[in-house]
Amino acid sequence: MRPSAHSLLHPELTNGNIVKAMIAFSAPIIVSCLFQQLYNAVDASIVGHYLGENSLAAIGACAAIFELMVGFGLGFGNGLSIVVARAYGAQDDETLKKSVAASIVVSLAVSVLITLLGLFFLRDLLTLLDTPEEILDEAHGYIGLVAAFCCVLFAYNLLSGLLRAIGNSFMALVFLIVSSGLNVLLDVVLIREFGMGVQGTAIATVVAQGVSALLCAVYIFRKTPILLPQRRHFCLDRAIYVELMQQGLSMALMSALVSSGSVILQSSINSFGTLVIAGHISARKVFGLSVIPLLALGTACATFVSQNLGAHKYSRIRRGVTVANYLCVAWGITCTLIIPFISRYLISIMSGSSEEEVLDYGSTYVTFIQPFYGVLGILFVSRHSLQGLGEKMLPLVSSFIELIGKIVFTYVIVPYMGIWGIIICEPLLWVVMTLQLLYVFWRHPITIAGKGRRTLSIIKSKVHLKSYRGNHRHKF
Repeated sequence: MRPSAHSLLHPELTNGNIVKAMIAFSAPIIVSCLFQQLYNAVDASIVGHYLGENSLAAIGACAAIFELMVGFGLGFGNGLSIVVARAYGAQDDETLKKSVAASIVVSLAVSVLITLLGLFFLRDLLTLLDTPEEILDEAHGYIGLVAAFCCVLFAYNLLSGLLRAIGNSFMALVFLIVSSGLNVLLDVVLIREFGMGVQGTAIATVVAQGVSALLCAVYIFRKTPILLPQRRHFCLDRAIYVELMQQGLSMALMSALVSSGSVILQSSINSFGTLVIAGHISARKVFGLSVIPLLALGTACATFVSQNLGAHKYSRIRRGVTVANYLCVAWGITCTLIIPFISRYLISIMSGSSEEEVLDYGSTYVTFIQPFYGVLGILFVSRHSLQGLGEKMLPLVSSFIELIGKIVFTYVIVPYMGIWGIIICEPLLWVVMTLQLLYVFWRHPITIAGKGRRTLSIIKSKVHLKSYRGNHRHKF
C-alpha cells in the first residue's frame, strides 16, 4: 500500500534525503498557490469586463467573507489531515481508516452548520460591513449561493488534504488546474451567454469545486485504497473524534483570527483615500505572490512532522524543521536582493496606475517588508510544525498576538504615525510571533527528544496528545 520511496510525485517523508523530500512535496503546493492567484485575477477580470464596476464591487464587498469561509474550510481540512498523516506515519492502517471515516462525518456536520449560519446571517453581516445599498442584493446573491454549497468546498479541502497526508501533493495540483480552467470557462458561458450576472460566477465556482472534489474522490477510490474506510470504521471512537475536532477547529480558528485582523487593519488603510488603497492592494498582490514558497514550506512541515511523529522519528522532525527554516531564509534573502529593485515596476503592473502616490506607497511597502521574509517563513514553519505535533492552543497564541497587535496599530499607532504605521505593522508582529513560536517549538518535549535529551517514557508523560493517551489502542 505504501508508495515507492523517492518518487517525485509521491515523496517518502519518513525516509531518505530530507531536502529532496521537502522540495518534492512543496513544489506542487507552490504551483497550486500560483495557479489560484492567477485564476483569481482572471476571474475578477471576467466579471469586470462583462458585468461592469458595480458587479465587480459587489463581489469585492464580500471578499473578506469569502476569504474567511475559504480559510476556515482549508484550515479545517488541513487540521483533519494532520491526524491522518500521524496514523500513516505510524503505519497503523486501521486507525488511519477510522480517522478518514471520522473526518468525513465531522466535515459534513461542520459544513452543514456553516451553511445554516450563512443562510440566516449573511445579509446582516454584509450590512454590518457597510456594503453600499446599490450593490447589497448582488453581493448577497453571490456569497449566499457560495455559502449554500460550502459542503462542496469542504469536500475538496478534505479529500485533497487526505492525499497530502500520505505524501501526495501532486494530484491535488492536477485537479486544481482542471477545476480552475473549468471555472473560467463557466464564468464566460454563464455570464455572457446566459446573462446570469454575479450568480453565474457563484455557480461556476461551486460547479468547478464540485468537479475537483469528484476527481479527488475517483482518484482515491482507484489509486489509494489505504484511504478507503469500510463500514466498521465509521463506528464512534470518541478519542479520534475529539482529536479531529480539536485539530480541525484549531487550524480553522487560526485562519479566522488572521483574516479578522486584516479586516480590522483595512479600516485604517481606507482612511487614507483611494490612492493609498490602490497602492496597498497592489503591494499586497506582490507580497502574496512572493511568499507562496514560504506558505508551501509551512504546509509541507505540517505533514512532514505528523508522519514522522507517527513513526517516532523525532530527530528527523528536528532536522526537517531546521532544513525548512534554512530554505525560508534563503528565499527571503533572494527576494530582498531582487524585488526592491523592481518594486516600482511591479506595483505599476499590479495597479495599472501611473499615479506617483500609488507607486511611491506600494514600492515603499514592498521594499520595507522584504528583509522580514525569512522571519515570516520561520513563523509559518514553526506554527505548522507545532500543529503537526498535535498542539492546538500554542500555535493559536501567535494568531491572537497578530489580532491584538493589528487592533492596537489600527486605533493607536496608525493615527499617530500615519501610513508608516501600516507599513511597519505586520513585520513587527511577525518578529514577536516568531520569537514566541520558536521558544515553544524548540522547548517542546518531542523536539528535545530529537536531540536525545529525553527518554520516550518522559515524553509520554508530558506531551498532551491523544495519540499518547490512547497509545496502546491507536498506536500513534
